[in-house]
Amino acid sequence: GDILDDYLRTDGVWIFTRNKQFYKTNNERECAEKCEAERNFNCRAFLFTRKKLQCLTLAENAKMTVTFNGTDAVLYEKKIYLLQCKKGIGKDYRGTEAKTWRGIPCQKWAGKKPHNPNYTPEKHPNAGLDENYCRNPDGDENGPWCYTTDPATRFDYCNIPECEGQVTHTGEVECMQCNGEDYHGEVSRTESGLECQRWDAQEPHMHGYSLKHFPEKDLKMNYCRNPDGELRPWCFTTSPTKRWEYCNIPRCTTHPQVSSLGSQCLSQKGEDYRGRIAITESGNACQHWNTQFPHRHGWIPDRYPCKGLEENYCRNPDGEKRPWCYTMNSNVRWEYCAIPHCGGTEQGIAGMSNMPVEIPLSEECYRGKGQSYRGTTSITVSGKKCQAWNSMFPHRHEKTPDRFPNADLRGNYCRNPDGDNSPWCFTTDPSVTWEYCNLRRCDDHTQ
Repeated sequence: GDILDDYLRTDGVWIFTRNKQFYKTNNERECAEKCEAERNFNCRAFLFTRKKLQCLTLAENAKMTVTFNGTDAVLYEKKIYLLQCKKGIGKDYRGTEAKTWRGIPCQKWAGKKPHNPNYTPEKHPNAGLDENYCRNPDGDENGPWCYTTDPATRFDYCNIPECEGQVTHTGEVECMQCNGEDYHGEVSRTESGLECQRWDAQEPHMHGYSLKHFPEKDLKMNYCRNPDGELRPWCFTTSPTKRWEYCNIPRCTTHPQVSSLGSQCLSQKGEDYRGRIAITESGNACQHWNTQFPHRHGWIPDRYPCKGLEENYCRNPDGEKRPWCYTMNSNVRWEYCAIPHCGGTEQGIAGMSNMPVEIPLSEECYRGKGQSYRGTTSITVSGKKCQAWNSMFPHRHEKTPDRFPNADLRGNYCRNPDGDNSPWCFTTDPSVTWEYCNLRRCDDHTQ
């Protein structure tokens, strides 16, 4: 697997840490390798800055120190140190519980008082004997323990909850098809063991995912769900410091039968199109989905097994207006494809055109700050494609249609819901959160 799979990623966050090392690296994977190889301290996380390509390996993670905004930074925390629950006897538990089940504080593993320990960081360097955190260095069947600060009690066990097993009431292991868009199970803890926030609650995190706005997404209780096309089911957490996190639900070993079926023509948005057209409407050849040249992207076939991302065929994996592809032209990142309509009626073709018929072509400029702009441009100043406003991929945000009902946040059209300088959008480039759009200001005399 990818080395980054062992880390939890958070964009735009910097953490204050005294124990760190600086390295020059080209990408996040190289930085992760530096963290794995770190010998100056126990590396729990790393920071990577995109502009300077700077890598900082860290002894602390966000649970242990202060966090603040850092626009260009990406924080990667080792998941094993975020897990607040134990699997089995908890031999690999690396959480921060530091008191016994009776509430007695633990003695530091490197300390000698009040008890002289048999298990020390020097004798067992790979057992995670940091500070005074509960651990299980000897594989005790009763789970993590610690030496106590009570002179009368040499050691005692800690009350570490079990990581929630993905087992249904019928005794079967829960699994998800595809990316879990249709997962209806009852797992309600995140992959680091945090309890999920109820979907009908707005504390500790406000959000727009309500049963009213997403009636078909089964947003019941606090169960993990995937209402927005993420990699896998997730939930908002009950921790004020962690807005959301993925849930650890395995993929089913058998694929749904419908995954091999699909339409050979265009109906609605063409999300079920599985034909073999591999050229864009302007004649550019399509880039293979499993390659990263000439354009780097996140639509990797192995990650999205049910999106039909075979060869270089035109597809619509992200709910766009119609099927598209990345192109082999290094100057054109992506384009729509010309797919014949099912039935081919004039009305059907008009309904699927790029430009909704009620919007005049002339309105491809904006007045003032562009808060009244209702055109259909969906390209940024640097040529990046806009992310749909009702999507949370690749960027999670709060500028949703239900929170800004008067801003006309349709599709992925450029808009200005928050009174910025001009119309803008979130981008589909994971490394660029948002940009202003490629629009000119209307002439003041234009009616």
